[in-house]
Amino acid sequence: MALVPYEEGAGWGARQLHSPSATYHFVSRTIRIKQDWRRLGVAAVVWDAAVVLCAYLEMGGIDLRDRSVIELGAGTGLLGIVATLLGAHVTITDRAAALEFLESNVQANLPSELRPRAVVKELTWGKDLGNFPSGAFDFILGADIVYLEETFAELLQTLEHLCSEQTVILLSCRIRYERDHRFLRMLRGRFSVYEVHYDSNKEVHIYKAQRGSRKDDL
Repeated sequence: MALVPYEEGAGWGARQLHSPSATYHFVSRTIRIKQDWRRLGVAAVVWDAAVVLCAYLEMGGIDLRDRSVIELGAGTGLLGIVATLLGAHVTITDRAAALEFLESNVQANLPSELRPRAVVKELTWGKDLGNFPSGAFDFILGADIVYLEETFAELLQTLEHLCSEQTVILLSCRIRYERDHRFLRMLRGRFSVYEVHYDSNKEVHIYKAQRGSRKDDL
C-alpha cells in the first residue's frame, strides 16, 4: 500500500484526510475520489505526492498514449486513473485489502470506453512476481510508496523484476527522514536516478529512474 507518516491533530490536512471524498480536475475531467481513513487508513486517502505526479504527467512532457503502465501502491487510484485518461494501458496495483476500494474509485471515474484500459490487480512487493511479466512495462509509477524501511528490499526487487532496459520509473515522494535518503541511495545502486521535478509548495520530489550507468546526482 501507499504508506506515509500521519500525525493526529494536523489541522486542515487532517480534516482533508478524514473527509469521505476529495475532488480533483485533471485531463479536462472532474475526478471524485472516495476516501475511507477509518476503515483502510493510509491506503484510502489521497496524498500530495499523487496529486503532484498527476499534474506532472498532465503537463505533457511524457507521452503515455498507448503505453503500458503499472502503478505500485495505488491506494485510492487517482494516479492510475489520470494515467488512463492520458491514454495509457494501466495495471493499478495494491495489496489485497485495498483492492475493492481501489476498484470502486477506478470504475466510478473512468468513462465506459476507457475502463478496459485499466486493470486493478493485487501485488504485494517481492511476492507473486511471476503474475507480472518481467520487463513488460514502459512506465512504473509510484506516489508516496517510500516510507516503511522494512519494505525497501521488496520494493527494489519488484522494480527490478518489472523493468526492462527501456522502462522509466517515476517516483513521487517527500524526503522526510534519513531512511528516505537511504532508499534513494539503494535505488541509485541499481538504476540511473535523476530528480526531474520539485513542487516547493507541497515539498514533493519526483525522481526518474532507469536501468543503465548509475549517476551520483542525488
